[in-house]
Amino acid sequence: MPLQNQSAKLKQLFSKRVTNQARIVLDSYQKCKEANWEDQDRLSNLSSAAEKLKHSAERFEMQEQHEIANKITSLLKLISSSSPSSESISTLDTFIQELNEQTLRKSDLADDTSTALSSGPRTFLRTPVYIAINNKEFANRIISQLDFFGFRSISFEKADNLIAASQQNKPETVVMDIDFGNEKMSGFEAAEALQAKHETPVPIIYLSSERDDIQTRLRASRSGGEEFFYPTVDPGQLIEKIERYTHASPQEPYRVLVVDDSQSQARYIDTVLKKAGMHPLTITDPMKVLLALEEFHPEIIIMDMYMPGCTGMELARVIRQQDKFHSVPIIYLSAEDDLNKQLHAMSQGGDDFLTKPIDPKHLTSTIHNRGRRARSLLALMIRDSLTGLYNHTHTLHLLEQEVTKAQDKEQPLSFVMLDLDHFKKVNDTYGHPMGDRVIKSLALFLKQRLRKTDHIGRYGGEEFAVVLPNTSEGDAKTIMSEIRERFSTLPQPCGDTSFCVSFSCGIATYEKGKLEANAKQMCEKADQALYQAKHDGRNTVRSYINDLLQ
Repeated sequence: MPLQNQSAKLKQLFSKRVTNQARIVLDSYQKCKEANWEDQDRLSNLSSAAEKLKHSAERFEMQEQHEIANKITSLLKLISSSSPSSESISTLDTFIQELNEQTLRKSDLADDTSTALSSGPRTFLRTPVYIAINNKEFANRIISQLDFFGFRSISFEKADNLIAASQQNKPETVVMDIDFGNEKMSGFEAAEALQAKHETPVPIIYLSSERDDIQTRLRASRSGGEEFFYPTVDPGQLIEKIERYTHASPQEPYRVLVVDDSQSQARYIDTVLKKAGMHPLTITDPMKVLLALEEFHPEIIIMDMYMPGCTGMELARVIRQQDKFHSVPIIYLSAEDDLNKQLHAMSQGGDDFLTKPIDPKHLTSTIHNRGRRARSLLALMIRDSLTGLYNHTHTLHLLEQEVTKAQDKEQPLSFVMLDLDHFKKVNDTYGHPMGDRVIKSLALFLKQRLRKTDHIGRYGGEEFAVVLPNTSEGDAKTIMSEIRERFSTLPQPCGDTSFCVSFSCGIATYEKGKLEANAKQMCEKADQALYQAKHDGRNTVRSYINDLLQ
């Protein structure tokens, strides 16, 4: 065998070994996530797998894999020595995503799903959206659109392959024809078989071209159908639904303030809440509650009814006197079993009453119910109803907070204002519902491509604002230029046709020594930069520092 061919085969073999080890790391990572990072054995297995990957990549001179494995092992050493914080988990997510993308370059390029399945089990960092649609052309349009928005997806033609794939990797969402496989109601049969493989239901978005009767809709609902589209659905509308049921980010733990003068009772509640994945802060001196409120910003408050110095009812009235805590749920704890006294206590600012001794399941269930409602109400107050992004007022509030942090930590902060180009023409040509669809598509596009720590808001109409903490002017311009360029090529489907829309962007950056500013000044400067971008021909990015001060 020629030396060149032999070298190529060896290189291919080494690459395969490292790729296989990377898959083991990805699989171990998924198991840790499933256990909510509380299973030490799974965490140990992940650390061991990452160490092996690091050594294999170093041995076979695969630099990219070695570097990312080194980052993962270093972070895992910190996580294993203490309870993992949401910030460290988020950083690990980023490293794992990098590793997953490197692995995909080597192994996930097969177009034919059956070929990919026959080559052995595949482990995904984020399970793809599964597409089970008879119309192959429409399925490809959906896949193309999903790719633009950062979703991975796989199309299936046979129910057996769909069920086998879902058993290996539980899908977060399935888009399915009710007659999948071109047989009457066969989509329901496939969905029922798929659901039987999992303890919790998989959200399914059903498409129907012929039937819309109550019996069909009932069967769809019973087999996990969350949405039912008849007779047709626009790809943009479908992607909005997919995004709703595809949880890219885990829910933030509830911040719970526990006020109880009994140290043993406080420790007990603290332990129960931590096991349930919540973030509690416990204080045993009710006189310190105002300080705790300011520093901790709880979403839920649990307090004893009878404490030295004051009662729970008195403390609740004091808390309710502050507007920002007026809607925070307060749950009383007491051995009091007199129903009249319980009702009186709730009339004094309380939302619920739990009797001691407290059942852990009852406690966590009550907090989850109250927490969900509180977050929903807060979202109505601070979020835009069309896009789900922060509204104008709350975006400015977040900007003010980030300016203060940036000044305290002496870090850069960028504020971005962007505006859709020729938006009136879109409304006039395609109608206002299509205009709303474009606005929602840009909102989703921004959410998919920016960090969790960034704040995205709808400033008004077709105008958006983005707060980028710890981001220099150059980095902000690079990020927004990439997003602008990509978005301008995104087809906006409208019936049998499609069109593209671009946006213009203005950036103002606070950097110590370069540009000092407060929130109001940053808004004005970003707006000036946006005006310059419009003046320069649109579909471009301009910064206040480099483009207006030069």
